[in-house]
Amino acid sequence: MGDVLVMAEHLDGALTEITFEMLAQGKSLAGQLGGKLTALLVGGTDGMAAQLGAAERVYVVPGDANFHPQAHGAALRAAVQAHSPQLVMIGSTATGMDLAGPLASALNLPLAAYCTALAWENGSLRATAQLFGGKLEAITDLGAGPCVVMAMSGIASAEEGRQAGKPALEPLAAPATDGKVTFKRLIQPEQADVDITAKDVLVAIGRGIGKKEDIEVAQELADKLGAALAASRPIIDAGWLPKSRQVGKSGLKVKPKVYLALGISGAPEHIEGMKGAGTIIAVNSDQHAPIFAVAHYGMVADLFDVCEELMELL
Repeated sequence: MGDVLVMAEHLDGALTEITFEMLAQGKSLAGQLGGKLTALLVGGTDGMAAQLGAAERVYVVPGDANFHPQAHGAALRAAVQAHSPQLVMIGSTATGMDLAGPLASALNLPLAAYCTALAWENGSLRATAQLFGGKLEAITDLGAGPCVVMAMSGIASAEEGRQAGKPALEPLAAPATDGKVTFKRLIQPEQADVDITAKDVLVAIGRGIGKKEDIEVAQELADKLGAALAASRPIIDAGWLPKSRQVGKSGLKVKPKVYLALGISGAPEHIEGMKGAGTIIAVNSDQHAPIFAVAHYGMVADLFDVCEELMELL
């Protein structure tokens, strides 16, 4: 018998979507393991704890509401050492990357990162992970545990993880840290000329657009569709569009009715930001591009040819 422990992640006063996705996946695995689903909440509120109803027990550690890698890491290690879960689930996020590696190293536990699927088979946990921007999948046998996994966004349905319930709350003392790291402030994105999160239709461009001057083609198509122009991270890093247009883990999460991806390969970080779109249409010249795995419709073609034909039709 073994419990599953989910590290509850929160940002700016709210639990994140990946937390509920991990609760949904963790509950299924805990049932197969014959254990209980538990959660760890560091620096959260009573309201947050009440939302973790999928878990039977929530370990609550007081502290600053803002993420602090030392404090959160120390609390996570203390909870694992005290309760010995068979599986520890941490989000594959910016905060999760500060926690999973140090935890696995300190306690000498196996760690599987970028996990898109988890399954309990023949007495061992098998983790499917994405490598090389999602172009390769690796299946790792983690044995009977204990072990640590970093869950990618989309590993399960967040709605299934939002379950009503009254989990038992167990206070845990906040472990002392050396205080070498301090939280200064949370930097919010600058105000944008267009809020891409509020648009029903988005035309998003990636590295396949080629050069800055050719963005005009995608912008013209977006205008004809009454859509907003968005982009993947390489376009933003090149300075071709402002940060407010970026879709992905380090940008914005969008859920339009239609998402037209032009020349976007589909790295996990980008997919995390747009996988909730109602209809995803992908155009890419590489038939093996990961974006096709999440697209409802796909075309292996030159994006400029497709744009030209669409504008003629419009």
